Amino acid sequence: VATVGLFYVGIDAILEQMRRKAMKQGFELNIMIVGQSGLGKSTLMNTLFKSKVSRKSVVSTPEERIPKTIEIKSISHDIEEKGVRMKLTVIDTPGFGDHINNENCWQPIMKFINDQYEQYLQEEINIDRKKRIPDSRVHCCMYFIPPTGHCLRPLDVEFMSRLSKVVNIVPVIAKADTLTLEERDFFKQTIREELRANGIDVYPQKEFDEDSDDRMINDKIREMIPFAVVGSNQEYQVNGKRLLGRKTKWGTIEVENIAHCEFAHLRDLLIRTHMQNIKDITSSIHYEVYRVRRLNETNGQPNAQPPNTLVNPQQANGVAAQHQVLTHEM
Repeated sequence: VATVGLFYVGIDAILEQMRRKAMKQGFELNIMIVGQSGLGKSTLMNTLFKSKVSRKSVVSTPEERIPKTIEIKSISHDIEEKGVRMKLTVIDTPGFGDHINNENCWQPIMKFINDQYEQYLQEEINIDRKKRIPDSRVHCCMYFIPPTGHCLRPLDVEFMSRLSKVVNIVPVIAKADTLTLEERDFFKQTIREELRANGIDVYPQKEFDEDSDDRMINDKIREMIPFAVVGSNQEYQVNGKRLLGRKTKWGTIEVENIAHCEFAHLRDLLIRTHMQNIKDITSSIHYEVYRVRRLNETNGQPNAQPPNTLVNPQQANGVAAQHQVLTHEM
C-alpha cells in the first residue's frame, strides 16, 4: 500500500462527503416482530425507540381479537435524532402461534419476506429505474420466545429453521423478569444448544464475519443469544433518577440496567453497533440468494433452482460479481 508523503492530499475528506450524503438521504430500517400474543412485542418496540412506534400504539382498537389467519401489518414512522433522519417500519404478525393448530403458520411470513425481495428486484431491473429504490425488504426479524424456562417449542424450531435462511433472525426471551437469574441462564444455554443441534444460524451469523476483529466482537454477542429482555413505557424514580422500568412489590426492574435484563445489549446490537451490518447482510446475502434464483429462473438456465428452493449463500456471493450492474445500494 502506497502512503502519502509530506504533503496533505485530502483523501480522508471522503468520509465527510459520505457523511453529508448519508445525512441528506436519511436511513431506512425495517424490523419484523414475530411471536404469540401477550409477549410484550409492542411494548418492547416502543421501549427500543423511546416512542410509540408499534402498530398497537398507533391503531387503537377497543378489543383486538385473535385473527383466524396470520395477518401481516406494517406501519412506518419518520424518526429524527441529532439531525439524523430514519424511516422506521415495524412489521407486525398478529395471529402467529395463537391457534390450536399452528402448522405451516410460518408460510405467510415467508411469503411476505420474499414478496418484498421480488418488489425490490422488479424496481432494480427496470430500464428507467429510480435513482434510489424504496427499500421495503425485511432487514431483521425479532422472534419472541415465551419465558417457559424449559426448551424451545416445535413451533419455535420450525419457524427459525426455515426463516433464518431468508432473513436475519434475532431471538429474544420475552418478559424475562418472570424467570429467576438461574432459570434464565439455564434457559438461554438450552436454547443455544437447541439452535446448534438444529443447524439454525441466527444473527450475527458466524459464516459472515468479515475478519478476526468482527469474529471477536460477534462471538461475545453469540454467547448472549437469545437476549433476555424486559420492556416498559413507564418511568419510575430510582435513587433520584428517572428510569424506565417495571415496579413490583419487592423493587423496580430497570429496563436499561444490564444486571436486571439484556435490553441494553439488544438495543446496542440493533441500533448502535450492527444496524448497517444487518442491512448489508440483507442486501448482499439474503436478497442476493433470492435475486440469483429469480434470474436463473427467468433466463431458463439448466441449473435454475425450483421456486421454493434456496440457493447456498456462498453460491450467491460467487454470482454477485456477474450481476453488479443490477445491484443498487442505498
